[in-house]
Amino acid sequence: MRPSTTRRDPRTAGAEYLLWFLSLLGFFAIFSTTISKSPVLSLFVRGLGGSDSLLGIIAALSPFAGILVSFPVGVLADRIGYKKLLILSSLFFAFAPLSYLFVTNPLWLIPIRFLHGWATAILSPVASALIAGAYPDTKGRQMGTYSSATFVGRMAAPLVGGLLMTWGARGAGLWEYHVVYWAAFVTGLIVLGLALIIREPPKSDLALAPRLRRSDFADGLAYFVKDARMLSTAFVETATYFAFGVFETYLPVYLLGLGVDPGRIGLIFSAQVLAIAALKPFFGAVADKIDKRLQIMGGIAATAGVIAVFPYVSSYGLLLAVSVVFGGAMAFSTVATAAYIADVADDRRLGTAMGAFSSVMDIGHSGGPLIVGFVITALSVRAGFLISGAVALVALIYFYTRNY
Repeated sequence: MRPSTTRRDPRTAGAEYLLWFLSLLGFFAIFSTTISKSPVLSLFVRGLGGSDSLLGIIAALSPFAGILVSFPVGVLADRIGYKKLLILSSLFFAFAPLSYLFVTNPLWLIPIRFLHGWATAILSPVASALIAGAYPDTKGRQMGTYSSATFVGRMAAPLVGGLLMTWGARGAGLWEYHVVYWAAFVTGLIVLGLALIIREPPKSDLALAPRLRRSDFADGLAYFVKDARMLSTAFVETATYFAFGVFETYLPVYLLGLGVDPGRIGLIFSAQVLAIAALKPFFGAVADKIDKRLQIMGGIAATAGVIAVFPYVSSYGLLLAVSVVFGGAMAFSTVATAAYIADVADDRRLGTAMGAFSSVMDIGHSGGPLIVGFVITALSVRAGFLISGAVALVALIYFYTRNY
């Protein structure tokens, strides 16, 4: 019997189980970094005598790391491959939590949070580029599945962290905080183990460059910025996370003003995360079948409308429903944006494109609360949410003009 001469796409060879391993890695990675932050970080800073202003600086450093690191990491991924950077990222996930155990002054958390932010800053663009390259025909669905796994980790971490802190409060000194960081360390070791066993599919007929040149970073940035399709898509992502950052930062303040208790506020956020996690794989499959541009515009249009509606709603039931719709709108657009970037980017520069895309997204996520904070202080919460809707609307118009 003659052996089959059918050739398989080298990008998908060996990729059958890649998504499962990568989704597990993403779940434990985001669980590890989230449990290090929510709810322990603010309480740890307060327990060490830190002020609210210092807490704000410390909280902003992790996404700030993403702004600075994700793009260079993407360029590097195109040169040396994805697995080496996955392992580097996992080392941050595994060992950064141990540094919190030595903190006795809240100022020490400034460099620690920045370095810990490198973990997700490296993982996000590398995972996206790896999935896009391994699953060229179903990238939307696969990216949605991976993203859902990370959202489940993000949702579970605060619950587990709170329980650990409650148990740890029986101990002496700072044990109620330290027990959480020990848990983050153990989870990070799982991430490291998964990164070591993941097999990176071959990069088709594309050879990795023998060495990295300083000009590669400038060339990569110019490549991304000069492509109106990628830049406008990144602006949509920025506007989406601008609105999300405002939502997660200032909606609790608005709800407390309405007399909503913290438990029911938590339910609103949990319902939204559940909606995002449940819908992303489905919307990713949709993105593989329809014009991704239409899906992106539909999602950002819904985001603009919903974020502007929030401060006009006072009924708890309606607030819960609007929160779920907001999560659905986010899921609808964000799963298509990453897939569309992969469609229009050169295969040899997937890492560069995803790195720049991730950096721009972090600008929106960190900049939204900062900018809207001034608006709310000068005007009102309602004005702050309306500004977020206006930014999303501008992103919609800009995307349309650059893609049609």
